[in-house]
Amino acid sequence: MLSEQGSTTVDEAVTRLGASQATIRRDLEHLAQQQLLTRTRGGAVATAVSYDLPLRYKVGRQAPEKERIAQAITGFIRPGSIVALNGGTTTTNIARAIATADGFHDHQGDAGLTVVTNALNIASELIVRPHIKVVVVGGVVRNHSYETIGPLAERLLEHISVDLAVLGVDAIGADSGAMAYDEGEAATNALLARHADRVLVAADSSKLGRRAFAHILPAKDIDVLVTDPAADAAVVDAFRDVGVEVIQA
Repeated sequence: MLSEQGSTTVDEAVTRLGASQATIRRDLEHLAQQQLLTRTRGGAVATAVSYDLPLRYKVGRQAPEKERIAQAITGFIRPGSIVALNGGTTTTNIARAIATADGFHDHQGDAGLTVVTNALNIASELIVRPHIKVVVVGGVVRNHSYETIGPLAERLLEHISVDLAVLGVDAIGADSGAMAYDEGEAATNALLARHADRVLVAADSSKLGRRAFAHILPAKDIDVLVTDPAADAAVVDAFRDVGVEVIQA
């Protein structure tokens, strides 16, 4: 709400979120302690903090859609393959779906799957799975998304090849391609895509037809877009017109 309108009152938050005044006040105080907002009499205003909020505050957005997208994407992954995952809530769901899928277990003791990721939270999700070999891309950690970016990340990515890159994005359009709010993340994500045989983009319908600051790759270089059934039919057709396979999970 603060991202959308710059300020809110306790009463407005109660009405929109269906929570009690006591709960809203506690939450506002909690966020104020983290300097994510400034408390005012009867409400709060946005601070100078970036409202590309830390990943832990995004996990509930479009959650059912992201879980269905994650399950659909596991169907594109072959046992024994090398998969690249960038950071974000959608790819975190994908990592969890990969971790719990039966088809990637190798009973011979070898890794049933190799996952290359620049997201520290995804690496921690997967490292406890003995059938998954995890390769972590080094670099400077961006605290909003837990992604490593910068020259160190790029240096490693120049020397690897993956079967499938699965990218979560901030925005995507048939004309503008896949985009991110942060230029460092966009550059690293572009390298993940460049060194992949196939590129899948996972994006719920709220991100379709939108634009963000930094370009990752054009739509024509995306093999498959996996989204949800709420995606606008005209937007879906525009992607298919430029050669993108669209799956609505």
